[in-house]
Amino acid sequence: MKKTINTALLYRRIFLIIYDVFAVTLASVLALWIRYEFVYANIEENFLTSVYSFLPCTVGIMLVVYALLKLYNSLWAFAGASEMQNIVIAGGLTTLLNGVGLWLAGKSVPKSFHFMFAFLLIAFTFTSRFSYRFFRGLKRKRSKQAQGINVMIVGAGEAANMIIREILGSKYTHMQIRCLIDDDTNKQGRYIQGIKVVGGREKIKEAVDTYDIDEIFIAMPSVPRSVISGIIDICKDTACKLRILPGMYQIVNGEVNVSQLRDVDVEDLLGRDPIEVDLGSILGYVQNRRILVTGGGGSIGSELCRQIAAHSPSQLIVVDIYENNAYDIQQELKQKYPALDLVVLIASVRNTARMNSIFEKYRPEIVYHAAAHKHVPLMESSPNEAVKNNVMGTWKTAQAAAATGVKKFVLISTDKAVNPTNIMGASKRICEMIIQTFNKHYETEFVAVRFGNVLGSNGSVIPLFRRQIEAGGPVTVTHPDIIRYFMTIPEAVSLVLQAGAYAKGGEIFVLDMGEPVRILDLAKNLIRLSGYKVDEDIKIEFTGLRPGEKLYEELLMDEEGLQDTANSLIHIGRPIEIDEEKFFVQLKKLEDASRNEEEDIRGLIRDIVPTYCAGANGRSV
Repeated sequence: MKKTINTALLYRRIFLIIYDVFAVTLASVLALWIRYEFVYANIEENFLTSVYSFLPCTVGIMLVVYALLKLYNSLWAFAGASEMQNIVIAGGLTTLLNGVGLWLAGKSVPKSFHFMFAFLLIAFTFTSRFSYRFFRGLKRKRSKQAQGINVMIVGAGEAANMIIREILGSKYTHMQIRCLIDDDTNKQGRYIQGIKVVGGREKIKEAVDTYDIDEIFIAMPSVPRSVISGIIDICKDTACKLRILPGMYQIVNGEVNVSQLRDVDVEDLLGRDPIEVDLGSILGYVQNRRILVTGGGGSIGSELCRQIAAHSPSQLIVVDIYENNAYDIQQELKQKYPALDLVVLIASVRNTARMNSIFEKYRPEIVYHAAAHKHVPLMESSPNEAVKNNVMGTWKTAQAAAATGVKKFVLISTDKAVNPTNIMGASKRICEMIIQTFNKHYETEFVAVRFGNVLGSNGSVIPLFRRQIEAGGPVTVTHPDIIRYFMTIPEAVSLVLQAGAYAKGGEIFVLDMGEPVRILDLAKNLIRLSGYKVDEDIKIEFTGLRPGEKLYEELLMDEEGLQDTANSLIHIGRPIEIDEEKFFVQLKKLEDASRNEEEDIRGLIRDIVPTYCAGANGRSV
């Protein structure tokens, strides 16, 4: 621990310089030896004299070229294509300058000498630099087995101090804190419980290499997520496993310990702070109201229930067809909000009599309709089920809401409803048409909220990637260019609640999902954040776009306008005119066809949703 990073790097550079001097000398002699078929005695005396007499110049040329191309500055533990390219350029340039020098000095050598010299020099240089990765890997494995896990902590504050204290005082942990990183120059060079702050974030890669770091702990609970994202962006190239301390509240409660550290999640890479919403506007229309959530046990529905429960409704009615999901959210809410008037019901939104009975009995004032089949490939193979559950379920639930005087009905929709290429998206577009039509004829304010993918939801790609990584790979990506918009579940639900507060009836609210994320980049980052090398430890395989899957998603159709709201992240799409009489005739035909299990109802869906284009995968990205 007393060795500084600079001293270690200095020794390493001196070793490389000495190695390169021997390598260029050996390459010069071997080039002639190979030219004369591996018989040294056959080499012409004047060629040997030329090479030996010019050797000091050859060494000097090599050292200057290698230094200019930073072959003594790179961190070879993380060498990649860029470093390989520099080695080839350096070898070629050294050969060229050496050849020019020999010619100007009047030194004669065989023409083939230059080609063999270049090949050998590049090979020797490549071997010295890239073999370091191999031997360092063996060293790290032996070190891990003998000494445990070497850890670096990013952040030299109170959180780091608490973690160090626990690790140093534990008899059971096999971790060794080797160094600290902090951007505060006042802390750099100082020690916390004997552990040195070796520098700022620019020293992370060097420190990982010098101290053979296996895991990096990010202990910066009070900094913005944008700062965390920048640090993760550096750390993910080190092949170390990353763990992060969740939040500032642990510092306040004095709860900081190793068990509080979690794996770095993809949302840490989004590079933005969590979206803030106007909680007052939510409280104003949720508090002391009877609220019903369909699909209340699902990923979106359950988060709706959590946030609604936190805003003191007079009663919360949770409806779900899946008893396990319903039971889980029931137990969670009962424990967290014991005073909440909670009703949990098992029911299908397809069942007209059951839904009418529930609405008649409980008379909800606000309804969030989250019940739906959402898995695109599964719905492609079972289109009638998508129609029954999504379209007819929305129709029946909306009818029950209108008949009992519900004040607001909020449909949870999806960006896949825009120019849909799959049954799921087309079914949700029909749902939007239903609620926009109902809004014209009933006092209930019917609205829809449309957003993209949410991190961690049922069917999300993130849990799948994590399972594949834990199994050793491969990680499967459908297409190298596929992109998606992402938002966390709590963020999306908070915006849904606020959009409901803005609702006047008939709107399609569109959530701003930020910048799109390339799924291939997401997969690579997850592999790196798990401590593995992409395509070395864990491979990525492309499986092809699934049925109905787009390369990209849209949040607004071309014919829709876009109006702003008080929240810059919530917009309103202008309602599209619908021939209502024709629409309900088509809807009845669709209901009959789905109930009769017709082989292909895509034609009927296309009649209702002209923008539906089955099998299209979207534009090239």
